[in-house]
Amino acid sequence: MKAIILHEPGRFELITKEKPSDPEPDEVLLKIKKVSICGTDLHAYKGKQPFFTYPRILGHEVSAEIIALGSEVKGLKVGDKCTVEPYRNLIEDQAVRRGKTNCGSTFTVLGVHEDGAMQEYITYKAVNVHLTDGLDDDQISLVEPLAIGAHAVDRAQILHDDTVLVIGAGPIGLGVAAIARLSGVKVAVVDLLQGRLDFIKHKFPEVETILLSDHTEDAIKNAFQGELPTMLFDATGSKVSMENSFNLVAQGGTIVFVGLFVGTVTFDDPNFHRKEITLKASRSARAQDFKKVIQLLQAGLIDTEGYITHRIPFDNLIENFEKLYQPDQNLIKAVIDF
Repeated sequence: MKAIILHEPGRFELITKEKPSDPEPDEVLLKIKKVSICGTDLHAYKGKQPFFTYPRILGHEVSAEIIALGSEVKGLKVGDKCTVEPYRNLIEDQAVRRGKTNCGSTFTVLGVHEDGAMQEYITYKAVNVHLTDGLDDDQISLVEPLAIGAHAVDRAQILHDDTVLVIGAGPIGLGVAAIARLSGVKVAVVDLLQGRLDFIKHKFPEVETILLSDHTEDAIKNAFQGELPTMLFDATGSKVSMENSFNLVAQGGTIVFVGLFVGTVTFDDPNFHRKEITLKASRSARAQDFKKVIQLLQAGLIDTEGYITHRIPFDNLIENFEKLYQPDQNLIKAVIDF
């Protein structure tokens, strides 16, 4: 079978390898249908992804079909369409025992710490497979990034009188906004690309959009009747943006860092205390976040039409990957078609 391996930053290779053998008793054999390209993949290609080692087969946003079952697998059948929860914990440590399966001390991610889905077939633990009845392959490939947004919203614990600002309108920020708005609260999104903001306004007319400028704070206050937001999600992975978020959240507000970068965040401690800010990190997602997103998609409460702006045949990925970094591509989400 074919696979694409990233040997080192900037160097992909199309290889041929053995197709996986019959699945273990607790596994399924999956035929990969589509893989969405994540920011993690883009950063890894440039050598800027934390927690990453080379060489590596990338890919963890998966649409697949079950083609074989292990002898102990129940509740799944050959032909089922599914996605995978691309995380596992090598040991059941304190965090995992407390239900925080997304941040155990031995947490690994498919396509980051172990080879991923940019190959024609993979075997996977059945317990980490989620059925996606009624969804098409495009929708299925978007479940994982939307689950990250769902987990971030769950971390925030939005109340009826909260106001929400999302900074960064990439795929993760888009997911946060799409799910946060279902809480019935006022939501605004800030980004430096007008095209992304136009897309959000088209999809969610009730969401306020703000173009990053020298007057961003004033625009935010205008969006929230003269006040700053009580909930701020930063999905940029930008040091500058994340550090400035402490200035853009209301007194007594909450900041959730969804984005990630290699480096140190610093903030003014008196300002942090004066506002009594709550600061949270949000990492990946849990099984319940995947289930929630699948249900929302099945119910039509999240409309993903237009999310995918670029489609690349698997055999043409290597020569087209660098194009995804070009600003004039207006990338929201790229998907690899197998």
